Amino acid sequence: MPLSHLTVLDLTLARAGPTAVRQFADWGANVIRIESPLGGNSITGDSEDDPDFQNLHRNKRAITINLKTPAGHELFMELAANADVIIENMRSDVKHRLGIDYESIRTINPKIVYGSLSGFGQDGPYGTRPGVDQIAQGMGGLMSITGIAGQGPVRVGIPISDLTAGMYLAMGCLTALLEREQSGKGQWVTTSLLEAQIAMLDFQAARWTMNNDVPLQAGNDHPTLIPMGTFPTSDGHMNLAAPNTGRFKALCKAIGSDGLADDPDYATGPLRSTNRVALNATIAEHTTKQSTAHWIQVLNEVSIPCGPINSIDETFADPQVQHLAMAAPLDHPRLGEIKIVRHAVSMNRTPHGINRHAPGAGEHTNEVLAEAGLSEDRITSLRASGAI
Repeated sequence: MPLSHLTVLDLTLARAGPTAVRQFADWGANVIRIESPLGGNSITGDSEDDPDFQNLHRNKRAITINLKTPAGHELFMELAANADVIIENMRSDVKHRLGIDYESIRTINPKIVYGSLSGFGQDGPYGTRPGVDQIAQGMGGLMSITGIAGQGPVRVGIPISDLTAGMYLAMGCLTALLEREQSGKGQWVTTSLLEAQIAMLDFQAARWTMNNDVPLQAGNDHPTLIPMGTFPTSDGHMNLAAPNTGRFKALCKAIGSDGLADDPDYATGPLRSTNRVALNATIAEHTTKQSTAHWIQVLNEVSIPCGPINSIDETFADPQVQHLAMAAPLDHPRLGEIKIVRHAVSMNRTPHGINRHAPGAGEHTNEVLAEAGLSEDRITSLRASGAI
């Protein structure tokens, strides 16, 4: 596997940090998840058999270390001395109190790439505040542009700040590893839920930074490009996108309303956006006359992007999704064969690397420490002292 030469120490909690580590684990890195022997590390549920836990922590091994004990701290530093990457998402001040921050690790391992993910950044007015996904969605502006105008703020249906912050951190750490090949030095890589959320605003944020335009809720319509959104059919709803003039004309012809394309109110993209309510209502009058399946066939024949609005079970039953094998099978010692969600990248020579179930707390402690050169007597002593 591409990352099998890397050892990653996983000190993460909740979701954003584990998402970053999962990018390494899925491509074969030797990921060692470190939890407290006292428990209480996970926010994903009390059961290690929970679907969320299995999906989030696959492809890792797990050990327990009590970092608050001198022997536990010493053991962690021994592991850190030979690691390539450490990833943590504690509150920004916690790692310093534990003596496992970047500067402390760098003194024993100058080549370490140390990834930190926090709610709001490592310093600044909010540096030590706790943060979770929905807080970042609100502070980062996303909830102000999500939902239908007038209904109040709406959160996105997935923990998008957690997931994107995790992926940004993984990309940053991988970039630092590539830079290390030239400089021979590691570095500290940081991001936060707030930074990731604002970066993901993308063109909506640029509307403000360049033009002082404050985006508003647009419901299921695209904020600036029309027609692009959700339309009723005889048996439900569908999405379609025909915002440029060529596709708009093709759409009008496909739905049997050639004259609509010649209406001066809809002659240009800006005019279609200004007059979106009337235009969408007219299109809807036509789309309600046929089924979703009918329109998907008709519109695809003239290269107009469109698709159904699936529930999750319908998504995984879709023939294209099944072709892409997004539900990856995995053998579990207690649960038998389970299916988890594979990552979204494929390579033509490297296979998908989901081959290890999420580990129980401390499941691999003896195995990992033996590989690190610890004797049986020392492992026994550490366990007796409560350090592991």
